[in-house]
Order: sequence, then C-alpha cells, then structure tokens
Amino acid sequence: MKVTGFTIIKNAILFDYPIEEAIRSILPLCDNMVVAVGESSDETRHLISSIDPKKITILDTQWNKNLTEGGQVLADETNKAFQHISRDADWCFYIQGDEIVHEKYHPVIKAAMQQWIENEQVDGLLFDYVHFYGSYDYVGVASRWYKNEIRIVRNNKQIYSYRDAQGFRKMNNLKLNVKKINASIYHYGWVKKPEVQQLKRENFGKLWSGETEGNDTLTIPSGGFDYNNIDALNLFKDTHPAVMQSRIQKQNWHFSYQLSKNRITLKEILKKFLLRYLGINTYYRNYKII
Repeated sequence: MKVTGFTIIKNAILFDYPIEEAIRSILPLCDNMVVAVGESSDETRHLISSIDPKKITILDTQWNKNLTEGGQVLADETNKAFQHISRDADWCFYIQGDEIVHEKYHPVIKAAMQQWIENEQVDGLLFDYVHFYGSYDYVGVASRWYKNEIRIVRNNKQIYSYRDAQGFRKMNNLKLNVKKINASIYHYGWVKKPEVQQLKRENFGKLWSGETEGNDTLTIPSGGFDYNNIDALNLFKDTHPAVMQSRIQKQNWHFSYQLSKNRITLKEILKKFLLRYLGINTYYRNYKII
C-alpha cells in the first residue's frame, strides 16, 4: 500500500498557519507528499523545503486571480497538487494548512486504509472534526462547524476538490462513497493572535468575494479580531497532538470565555436531538456513507 499526502499553502508565516505541524502530523502515514506552494510574500517555500526533503515534493504554483470568488482558487490549487500525485499511489491523504492529525489516530487511519484498499466502491475515508476557537482551550459546538469531512481519497483522477476545497466530488458532480472512521482532524484555523486573525480574514475574505488578493494589504492591522462574538463553546479536555505542543506553549495572547454565555438556539437543540436519539442527520453532508 502506497500513500501520498498532499496540501496547498501560501503566505504561511505571514498568516501564522501551522503548516509545518500539519505536514509532520501525517508524514508518518505517507510514503511521500506533494505540497503546492503558491507565490508568497514571506519565506513559506523555504519553510516547506526544510521539513523533509526526501519525502516532500514542492510544486510551485501561481494562484489564478480569475478564480477569487467562492474560494474556487483553493480547490484549483488542491487539484493541482492532487493531479501531481503519481499513479502508483493507492490512497491520497489531504491535509489543510491549519489541520492536524493527532498521533493517537495513526493506527486507526492506517488500518482503515488497509481494510478498504481492495474495495473499489470506497472512494474515501471520512473523519470527525474538532474545531478550536480563540485559544487552544475551547472548541466550537454549534452547527456552523462542520462535523465531518473527507480527508483520504482513492488515487482516482476523476475525483476533484469541490467548491472552496473543503471536500471532494467525482465526475458528473457525484458525491463520494465513503467509510467513516474513528479518527478526528483537529482544526486550528480560528486560533491565532487576534491581529493576525484579523489580517487573515481581511485578505482571505477576498477569495470568496471575487476581489483580488493584493500584497499591498499584507500588513498587521491595528485592531485585532474580537473572539468574543461567538454563539457556543465547550472546554477542550483532551490532549493536543505532540507536533502542536511547542506552538501552544508560545501562545502570547489571552482568551477566556464564560461558558454560561453560550447561546444555543432552539434549532441547534432540535438538530442535536434528531441526530442523537433518532439517528436523523440534518447537518451538511457532501458525501455518501456506505
């Protein structure tokens, strides 16, 4: 069984993406990895090239400015990396620049890939998600946070990155047939210094609005992002991945949230009730569990 990892990244240092941690978190499961590195204003390419030159192939890319609407350019870049994977790979492990796999899940993930490798009806493997918010101590619990997504796909070139690269589909816009596995992706995209979080939102918001992302705006804003405007959080009571420990220890801002402020709507309560007690899933699903 051969596994190739793939990801995309641009301006990782400027926007404080834990891309090195993301890559290192799946490298033990991968024989090699393709990283599409967009032209950056910082030393992102040097950072990627220093991680593991023997395993990592860098694909230098230019982000298409005509696709800056609805996040299409992110899917376009992801497809470039996916298409660059050699035909001899069986599985392709996708990880985004702010996603980490805890090492405790490595045996589960490897076993699942081995279990389903011969079943051609299985297009991919579905992961649970844990979304951190504000700091490394809190996780989002409202339905705004997607509960599951595909992160391992078969090396079938009819599969492609969908919309803003959150998930995948295959030819004729068909949803992928997936097997859900007992492993989670830890998403740290909402854990940054408030000033950097605001900078990221101002610039990457243009990838959904159709505006051009211009390097002339890549300066730290004077006002930081307000993390307090959130509907509901819970305390995180488990352990973080080993690759994240150094970054966590260096956190230089404070965020504290009173759980009593949680604003759970009736709609949220109903959705959770239907799923937990009746098995009816009303959450967004870009896949078919088989």
